[in-house]
Amino acid sequence: MNSRRKGKVGEREFASLLREHGFDARRGQQFSGSPESPDVVSDALAWLHVEVKRVQNLNLTDACAQAEGDCGGKPWIVAHRRNHAPWLITMRAEFFFRLLRGDMPNFDSVAPAPSALTGLSPSANSLGRFPSNPNLRGVLPPEGQPKPKQNERTENV
Repeated sequence: MNSRRKGKVGEREFASLLREHGFDARRGQQFSGSPESPDVVSDALAWLHVEVKRVQNLNLTDACAQAEGDCGGKPWIVAHRRNHAPWLITMRAEFFFRLLRGDMPNFDSVAPAPSALTGLSPSANSLGRFPSNPNLRGVLPPEGQPKPKQNERTENV
């Protein structure tokens, strides 16, 4: 199977995986890498740019640079997998911690402004799609505060 066909198959596989998890998704129309042509399209995830890679030897730095260049200011992920292996997701650590905190842009807007992830308050998750995880209390500090040392974690009473 040539690399182009393998890429198409990977995009369809990942769209199928999203559908299995309750998200409408389909392979996007490919117009030479731009925000208007993500690898996978989902109305529910329109705020997120999805870059899909289905290769044995992925250059993750290049894949992330491609996602960053194509995302149009949206948060991005690289969904990738090798043959006979599970799907993995790579994203910026900043985005990962915002997901954990529930500190995301307003999901009502289909296309958030390019600066949508900057300057948000902890209450920015207006729809509660990523509720605060009570298991993480004391583990993740509020944005802008340093993480407490191991012996200084506080309990929320």
